[in-house]
Amino acid sequence: MSDDGFFGKYGGKYVAEIMRRPLDELKEAFDFYMKDKDFLEELDTIRRDYIGRETPLYFAPTATKLLGGAQIYIKLEGLANTGAHKINNAIGQCLLAKRMGKTRIIAETGAGQHGVATAAACAKLGLECVVYMGEVDVRRQQPNVATMELYGAKVVPVTSGSRTLKDAVNEAMRDWATSFETTHYVLGSALGPAPFPDIVREFQSVIGREVKRQCAERNVDIAAMVACVGGGSNSIGFFEPFINEKSPRLIGAEAGGIGSGVGENASRMTGNASREGIVQGFKSRFLLDEDGQSLPTRSISAGLDYMGIGPQLAELGMSGRIEFTAILDKEALDAINFFARNEGILFAMESAHAGAAAMKLAPTLPKDKAIIINMSGRGDKDLFITNPVFRKEKWIDFLGAELERVKNSTDIHDAASMFNK
Repeated sequence: MSDDGFFGKYGGKYVAEIMRRPLDELKEAFDFYMKDKDFLEELDTIRRDYIGRETPLYFAPTATKLLGGAQIYIKLEGLANTGAHKINNAIGQCLLAKRMGKTRIIAETGAGQHGVATAAACAKLGLECVVYMGEVDVRRQQPNVATMELYGAKVVPVTSGSRTLKDAVNEAMRDWATSFETTHYVLGSALGPAPFPDIVREFQSVIGREVKRQCAERNVDIAAMVACVGGGSNSIGFFEPFINEKSPRLIGAEAGGIGSGVGENASRMTGNASREGIVQGFKSRFLLDEDGQSLPTRSISAGLDYMGIGPQLAELGMSGRIEFTAILDKEALDAINFFARNEGILFAMESAHAGAAAMKLAPTLPKDKAIIINMSGRGDKDLFITNPVFRKEKWIDFLGAELERVKNSTDIHDAASMFNK
């Protein structure tokens, strides 16, 4: 846990006075319900029966053989209901909000998985749901937008700023400042003003605790654990049970984008534009200019395309407990292809950054050691990103034909004419 909201010098609660009341109320409720037997029993039941926990720890034999060196294991969070780790936190926070008497939920989302998870949690628990999403991310993550709306959520495209995740966070915070009497803000990553970093880490730590138990049961000797890092929800939950131990190595894969230049990546710990700052209510490491203004980011992955990193991860990185590495867009795409073809596992674009880091590391480690990759989500959400790369011409043909079919209101069973062009 944090020390009054701080992890070393990072963290805190740098917010306007109007926001202190809902944050203090949230901390009080969280502290109470995390010790409440009824709440914890209900949460465990939902995890088992709705989320589908525990998720498998899969040994990847072909990948291990091809890469050489360490054994490759994959924690399959993509098999959780809604397709990613985000449901762990969404269910926890929505259940907490319902116990607090809140009837409306707001959330921000980048890749869309947190939005999908929050929308699903609200549908299950009978809560109103509004999701803020940058306009750029709305376009590149249309499958998730459609899923959120199917669950009954209202998706609000954010057109300000860079129109990505940081702008969605800003809009969600503005909404919460004027509606907190009835509304809870389900922040999706382990950042923001206290107590959010503690809350998100706690609900996501179920991942790491399962991994620790699964490895002990199977006598897996862990040399390294690798997770992608945007804001940090999957990584901090994955790493949590091992943070205070000397081993294994904990490795965070950031978005290296298309290069090392300013605006070409989202590397907050390894990038040359990384600076300490206070942004969106907390102190951490961000991509900032000399005047403290946010710099543009770039990543093929919507979920990693964010200018800041969670405060606990920043502290652990600066202390050396977590090692950070930047993974290029191309390397992430190569990892998607590698694990799909050789293991039948389709990584989300975000998770593929961790897969790529593990591919580099495996040959350097002994064969009796293991690398655990956190596959934080499935890659079916990324078809609008991966199809233009892996099968461009076929994708163009499909989109053209499908657009014509929809415009003409042609039933899919009566679309034979499209195949004769």
